[in-house]
Parts: sequence; C-alpha cells; structure tokens
Amino acid sequence: TGYKKAVYKIPEKEFPYTPELPKVKLFGTGGTIASRLDYRTGAVIPAFSPGELYGAVPELASICNLSTEKLFSVFSENMGPDQYKKLAIAIGKEIESGVDGIVIGHGTDTLHHTAAAMTFMIKNPPVPIVLVGSQRSSDRPSSDAALNLMHATTAAGHGDIAEVMVCMFGPTSDEYGFLHRGTRVRKMHSSYRSTFRTLGDIPLATVTRKGVRPLKPDFNLRRKDRNVEIFPYFEEKVTIVYYYPNMQPDIIDMLVDRGYKGIIIAGTGLGHVNKPLYPAIERASKKGVAIYMTVQTLWGYVHMFVYETGRDMMAKGVVPAENMLPEVAYIKLGWALGQTSDLEEVKKIMLTPVHDDITPREPYNGYLVYQGGVPEVEEFIRKVHK
Repeated sequence: TGYKKAVYKIPEKEFPYTPELPKVKLFGTGGTIASRLDYRTGAVIPAFSPGELYGAVPELASICNLSTEKLFSVFSENMGPDQYKKLAIAIGKEIESGVDGIVIGHGTDTLHHTAAAMTFMIKNPPVPIVLVGSQRSSDRPSSDAALNLMHATTAAGHGDIAEVMVCMFGPTSDEYGFLHRGTRVRKMHSSYRSTFRTLGDIPLATVTRKGVRPLKPDFNLRRKDRNVEIFPYFEEKVTIVYYYPNMQPDIIDMLVDRGYKGIIIAGTGLGHVNKPLYPAIERASKKGVAIYMTVQTLWGYVHMFVYETGRDMMAKGVVPAENMLPEVAYIKLGWALGQTSDLEEVKKIMLTPVHDDITPREPYNGYLVYQGGVPEVEEFIRKVHK
C-alpha cells in the first residue's frame, strides 16, 4: 500500500531553570495549546511536558520557570462540575506551595464556563490565574497557540492582576492579546482566532511579551501574603432554558418533576417569556426551584419592572439576574445551590457581584457590534485589520 506507520512526537528539550524568573504552573485539561494535527487521522497530538512545550515554544524559557500537570485530557464540552471542583482544589494547593502564577490549558468551546466556575470557587487568589486555549493547532501557519501561551505565561508570571482571567488572541495583526475577566467573557465565533470578547464592558487588560497593560483601573493586585480560599461546590441539577416563541409549559414541568433545583431562563428582550409558561413557572417556584431571568441579547440588563408581564413573573418567583451572562448565571446558580438550599441565601449569593459578573452600568464602549457596508465602519475595519 506504500503506507508506513509512524510515531508522531513533538521534539523534547530540557526546560532550563533560571533562578530570577517566576515559577508558573500549567494545568492541562485538554485542547489544542502547543499541539499539532495528524492530518492522516485528524487527531490532535499534544505537547504537554515542560520539555515538549519548550521544544514547541522555546520562548517560554525566557518568560518563566514552567512546571506542568495534566489533570484531565478531555474535549472542553466534557468539562463539568466534577472537573471544576478538582481543578479549583488543585489550584489552591499549588498556590499554597508558593507558585507565582497559574495557567490552565483548556479547549475553547467551554473555556468561559470554566473561567466563571474558577472565579466563584477561588476566593482572594494572591496570584494570577489565567485560562488559555487556541483555535488552531500549532502546526498551522495561522495558529494562535504559541502566542497565546507566551501571553498567558507572561500574565501569570509577571502581571500584577491576581484574578481569574481568560487570555486569548487580540486583533488580527498579532500585536497583543486580551485578558478578559472570567465572569464577562464569551466565545463569540466558531473559528475566528479573536473569538473571545468581553461583553458589556471592556477587557481587563492587554498583554504582550513585554508585559501586561491594564485597561480597567480596578482589579485585585498580586499579593503573595493573601490567603486563598477554595469553595468547590456545585449542584448539578441546574439548567438553562432558552426561551423561544410557542415554548410549552411541559418543559418547565418536566424539569421540576425530574428534581431540578435551579433554572436560568434566557428570555427575550428585557426578560420575557410567553404567558402559557406562567403557571408552570409558579408551580416550580412553589416547589422550591430557584428561577432567575437573563437576556438572550447578551448585552443589556433584565428589566422586569417595565411591563406588566415582567412584574407578573416576579410575583410568581422569577428573580432578575441584572446583566449576568446566561452561562455565568448558570455557573453561579450551580455554585450557590451547592452551598445552600435556602432560597433567600441563594438569592443573596446570586445578586452579590463577584468580579463584575453584575455591573452597575455598561460603559459606552462595552457594546461594539458594528455592521459593515457603511463608509465609516469600513474605514474603521481597514484601520484595525491593517
């Protein structure tokens, strides 16, 4: 047949130790960071040991002293509560050992869910915690893997922002990466390298090989003397219901009958669903199900006082979730119900802002969805895509 079996392996080199550089721990969960594609089988071949990563991205040796640990090897759609809890505990232990920063290699599809989970589960981190992924494997000329990894390790080892962040590609010109808060970020394109966007606000910072430049004035500073607290709790009987016209009440009834304890509704407009759902929502609330309303628009706030229908839903037990993103509200409700079944306590947890999951207002430059075709936008695009 002319076919000869080959073993694919990324070259491995000994990762040098430099005493003056920070110590960074990279946890692996899966994904395409520092990997390449076997074009015969379609499988992604990962690099993960320090030596393999050094062979794939030698620039890392001038950024930090890197150690690695593979916690999971899963597609990101298979990440869930069990993995969130194990990851948070592992990060806590590593921080207590004195590491200078944490990087988490993660598939991009649900990276923002994990970022939200880590934000809620890890309180007062003294060092940066940076989630990073790549849209394209590292053997492709257009890969974002190496640059994202260099930016993530720079932010983790040298940056002053001690929060949970997502580090991904910035503009198409490769000038910098973005650091997004874990509670306001979302994947917004299936294949574009600059897919992750901060919604309803501006990114936390930009990052280059030279360092981190904050864009927002308020953030948690790196402080090695601060004690981290881990809250690895999650109630799995929580779901998101995406409303659509003619949705039937038996969907809500089924969730209640199956023992679900929390429902996030992604409603239309300011937070609406049709009237036939009202009795099912009221029944769910009376049976002790926590129900929170978010908006499908992603930008903007839930405003249930504006129309009579919204006030009716609140009277039946629906709680407005302000401008929390639906996925973030899902993660937060699972985390809250994992700690208590008291619905007033759950409400207190849900409506207490954590790292801007709820913001008092959305800035003028927090909503940038321009439409092409008109001269002023086309000129703007030409300047950005230089």
